Amino acid sequence: MRKSIAFLCIVCILMACQTTPVNDTPPTGAEDRAFWVNTMANIADPVLTNLANDQLKQNMPFESLSKDTLRMQVSYLEAVGRLLCGMAPWLELGPDNTDEGKLREKYIELAVNGLKNAVNPEAKDYLVFDNRAYQPLVDAAFLAQGLLRAPKQLWGNLDEESKERMITELKRTRVIPPWQNNWLLFASTVEAAILEFTGECDMERLTNGVVRFRDEWYKGDAQYGDGPAFHMDYYNSFVIHPMLTDVLRIMKKHNLEDAAFLPLQLARHTRYAEQLERQISPEGTYPAVGRSIVYRFGAFHALAQAALQGILPQKVTPAQVRCALTAVIRNQTKSKDTFDENGWLRIGFSGSQINMSESYINTGSIYLCSMGLLPLGLPADDPFWSDPFTEWTNLKAWKGIDVGADKALKK
Repeated sequence: MRKSIAFLCIVCILMACQTTPVNDTPPTGAEDRAFWVNTMANIADPVLTNLANDQLKQNMPFESLSKDTLRMQVSYLEAVGRLLCGMAPWLELGPDNTDEGKLREKYIELAVNGLKNAVNPEAKDYLVFDNRAYQPLVDAAFLAQGLLRAPKQLWGNLDEESKERMITELKRTRVIPPWQNNWLLFASTVEAAILEFTGECDMERLTNGVVRFRDEWYKGDAQYGDGPAFHMDYYNSFVIHPMLTDVLRIMKKHNLEDAAFLPLQLARHTRYAEQLERQISPEGTYPAVGRSIVYRFGAFHALAQAALQGILPQKVTPAQVRCALTAVIRNQTKSKDTFDENGWLRIGFSGSQINMSESYINTGSIYLCSMGLLPLGLPADDPFWSDPFTEWTNLKAWKGIDVGADKALKK
């Protein structure tokens, strides 16, 4: 009798499984893109709307473990520079008649009007680019990188007076001596933008960081030290690979001798992108290790840039990067505490977790997360977006699929 009851229970369970509808259809690339665009808009809207209305300093909160008033003064440039660094490739696609194209048109206008305020000494939102707290060098560099990534829609849409003012403000950072670590690349990036937009630059500040990373600080297998020492964190992605690659591209365009390093740097960037993709778990999580971890999916800046620039490794398809990053972004934005009641980002890794941050981090700092969204600069018909759902390396490996061996990049 017990066997008969057990058998009937099993049959009922099987019948229930057969009759219960299960929707396991993965999202399409178009659905993923819509999610990314919505995420970008949610992140960007408070910053750009307030800056365009000359009200950023009035309305942006200051959440931080630090009570340093100098930090508060430079936090606004942090938000603007970091946001536009990540948003620029999407804006550079320009307006069109699609809903997304009309949304881009809105944010291009807000960004351009906001940048005019940012460099206008008469505006309430005139931003600090000089040597207060040293920090402006960092975020002037991120802003400069954003301008280089959107030369038509951001730089090109500024009026001549605002362009002159922007160059003046970028040059103000020359009084700030960079620390002997990733900060050297901030000076390089500022000078790369000045070179691109004016034809001249401070050559020593442009090349010093490139040469030091090339000749002294490479540790092997695509990993650079953050200065002489190696740190187990994401600064190879936040700063080092993306800025080295972009600075060297500008140097090559202007026929500078040290640009000969570019092919080797691209090989290293590609390998590092491969490592980042392999760090994304089957569930769309990744190790919370190292400082500045509250920059969220900005930790994948170098992977996102590799996808944008078409330098992914051969074994890593664009679609699997899209699907892996989508899983990460969903995980890090799903908490109701990701944004405050006015739409500003809160400090945290997957919600509001301020004690996971450092004293140098504030509300403006965490807009670096936008750099994980760089592939929005690829058009909607690019294979990154148009190819169907593709499993990423760890998802396949943990399902028992043979993904092949992982091999270090040899010198």
